[in-house]
Amino acid sequence: MADLPYPRNVSFTSTYNFRDVGGYAGLDARPVRWRRLFRADALHRLINGTDWETYAALGVRTVIDLRREFEVEKAGRIREYDGLVYKNLPLRHVDWDEVPHPEGIDHERWLADRYLNFAEDGTEALLGALSTIADPESAPVLVHCMAGKDRTGVTLALTLALLGVSDDDIAADYALTTTSMRGLVEYLRVSNPAAVEGNEHMFDSPEQAIRLFLRDLRALHGSVENYTREIGLTDKQVATLRDHLLEPA
Repeated sequence: MADLPYPRNVSFTSTYNFRDVGGYAGLDARPVRWRRLFRADALHRLINGTDWETYAALGVRTVIDLRREFEVEKAGRIREYDGLVYKNLPLRHVDWDEVPHPEGIDHERWLADRYLNFAEDGTEALLGALSTIADPESAPVLVHCMAGKDRTGVTLALTLALLGVSDDDIAADYALTTTSMRGLVEYLRVSNPAAVEGNEHMFDSPEQAIRLFLRDLRALHGSVENYTREIGLTDKQVATLRDHLLEPA
């Protein structure tokens, strides 16, 4: 594998699942541009010091926060800085605490069903996020939720699929979160142990979950492009997304 021009994961001490999605092969083998689109977990701990210097050097112009209002109110949000466009686009979904996880049901299948629920109930947020990512004036864009795994994972899977990235690469990128979550889990064991105990499996990102989600979304809507068109993303926006997030042919 060729050396990457930038590290995939951006290292911080106060946030744990921050990475660049550049470099993956898209349409016509055109790579996704580096330093244009990032994904992360919650950023409220990213305040100052070396971590803030590392973040500032990335030049992020737009932050899309997919958390619901009560989550933002409880934990806080990224601090203001000159040039920041902050968009809180709460991704509506059935509360996972209310959804049984029956014994004998593969966790990958359970997660994929939750992701399909995002696609059904979270259309307003997904359209807002995809529209923002498609706008070159918004870049560089950072998309995040609480852990940067589920809501962020679905949003980035849709984006990468529209860019022509293979399911193999989308699944591999999604699975990188499993390793990144180790730092967050250790932090939560100290700061909020109830969030972890008995829920360790919820911090895993098995490749098959996102593969099943994409497969089932296509079965329901014909293609990812058809799904995004149905929720309101225009063909022009898709073309602009590809134009500014893929390297020139």
